[in-house]
Amino acid sequence: MSRASRFLRACRGLPVDTTPVWFMRQAGRYLPEYQATRARAGDFLTLCKTPELACEVTLQPVDRLGVDAAILFSDILLPLEAMGLPLSFTEQGPQLEPVRSEADIAALRVPDPEELGFVLETVRLCARALAGQVPLIGFAGAPFTLLSYAVEGKTGKQFEHTKRMLLSCPAAAHLLLERISDTIVALLRAQVAAGAQALQLFDSWIGVLGQEDYQVFAEPYLQRVLMALRSLGVPLIYFAHHAAALLPLLGRLPADVLALDWRLPLDQAAALLGGRRVLQGNLDPCVLLGPVAEIERRVRTILDQAAGLAGHVFNLGHGVLPSTPPAHAQAAVEAVHRLGARTGAAT
Repeated sequence: MSRASRFLRACRGLPVDTTPVWFMRQAGRYLPEYQATRARAGDFLTLCKTPELACEVTLQPVDRLGVDAAILFSDILLPLEAMGLPLSFTEQGPQLEPVRSEADIAALRVPDPEELGFVLETVRLCARALAGQVPLIGFAGAPFTLLSYAVEGKTGKQFEHTKRMLLSCPAAAHLLLERISDTIVALLRAQVAAGAQALQLFDSWIGVLGQEDYQVFAEPYLQRVLMALRSLGVPLIYFAHHAAALLPLLGRLPADVLALDWRLPLDQAAALLGGRRVLQGNLDPCVLLGPVAEIERRVRTILDQAAGLAGHVFNLGHGVLPSTPPAHAQAAVEAVHRLGARTGAAT
């Protein structure tokens, strides 16, 4: 079976020759070649907004690690900047001008995807450079996660401002979620038109919601976005971080693949989701800091847990840590391919 088809087939629950694998943040600070490209760019935002450099970074882990998919190098907060929120990155992380009132939200707009033309040009460059070697995954932040960044103005801790808005100004929250959802749909449609062959929604902060708030302020907008993208015909992946308590509800989402963190074994998560689903995950990123023998043991355990699933894409439960030795990431990929090999699989 070609490396080009392995990941896409697994996303559809079709037979594969071995379990496909890619890593969130596989193009990142742990790679010396990334550090060199970042130094040429000068700063993170310039790197994101320079298509030739962003493409270079996207491609770097494909050959070094032997992964079965590339993921676009970009940032989930760029659409918020295009909506009208000034964005910067500091030593403390991303900083946005927070929106806290209905007037703040009313001033935001749904941008034309071409206002993020540098992202689309990066997709086009990557698709040409990959030339079918492996698929390219496009992505965006999920509605609630982007709302939390917009309202907090930075990475949240207790999410007090966000939850205050949900409780005290639900109409404002819904208006913001609507505008974010429309922005996400337009951008992801444009990414597919530019050459992305799969899409992932990152819901980094969904785990701060209880089930009641999830059903009111997250699920309707996830349904809206995913249903709007289904006609594109590409696999849709939804990543829910720290969301074990929401699993019985996440099973209702019309995603092709549900990507999970490491906090619950895949077989237990599958039972909570209900029905047979294709799952992605879910090695603890810290395992890649340990000895290779332990990495291989943990890989084997996850593959065993995934044996009864409709399909499985191996990944981490969150992004690659900056302190990860590249050789350990390579060892994990090799272990997945070797231990996940099937006999008699379709070609």
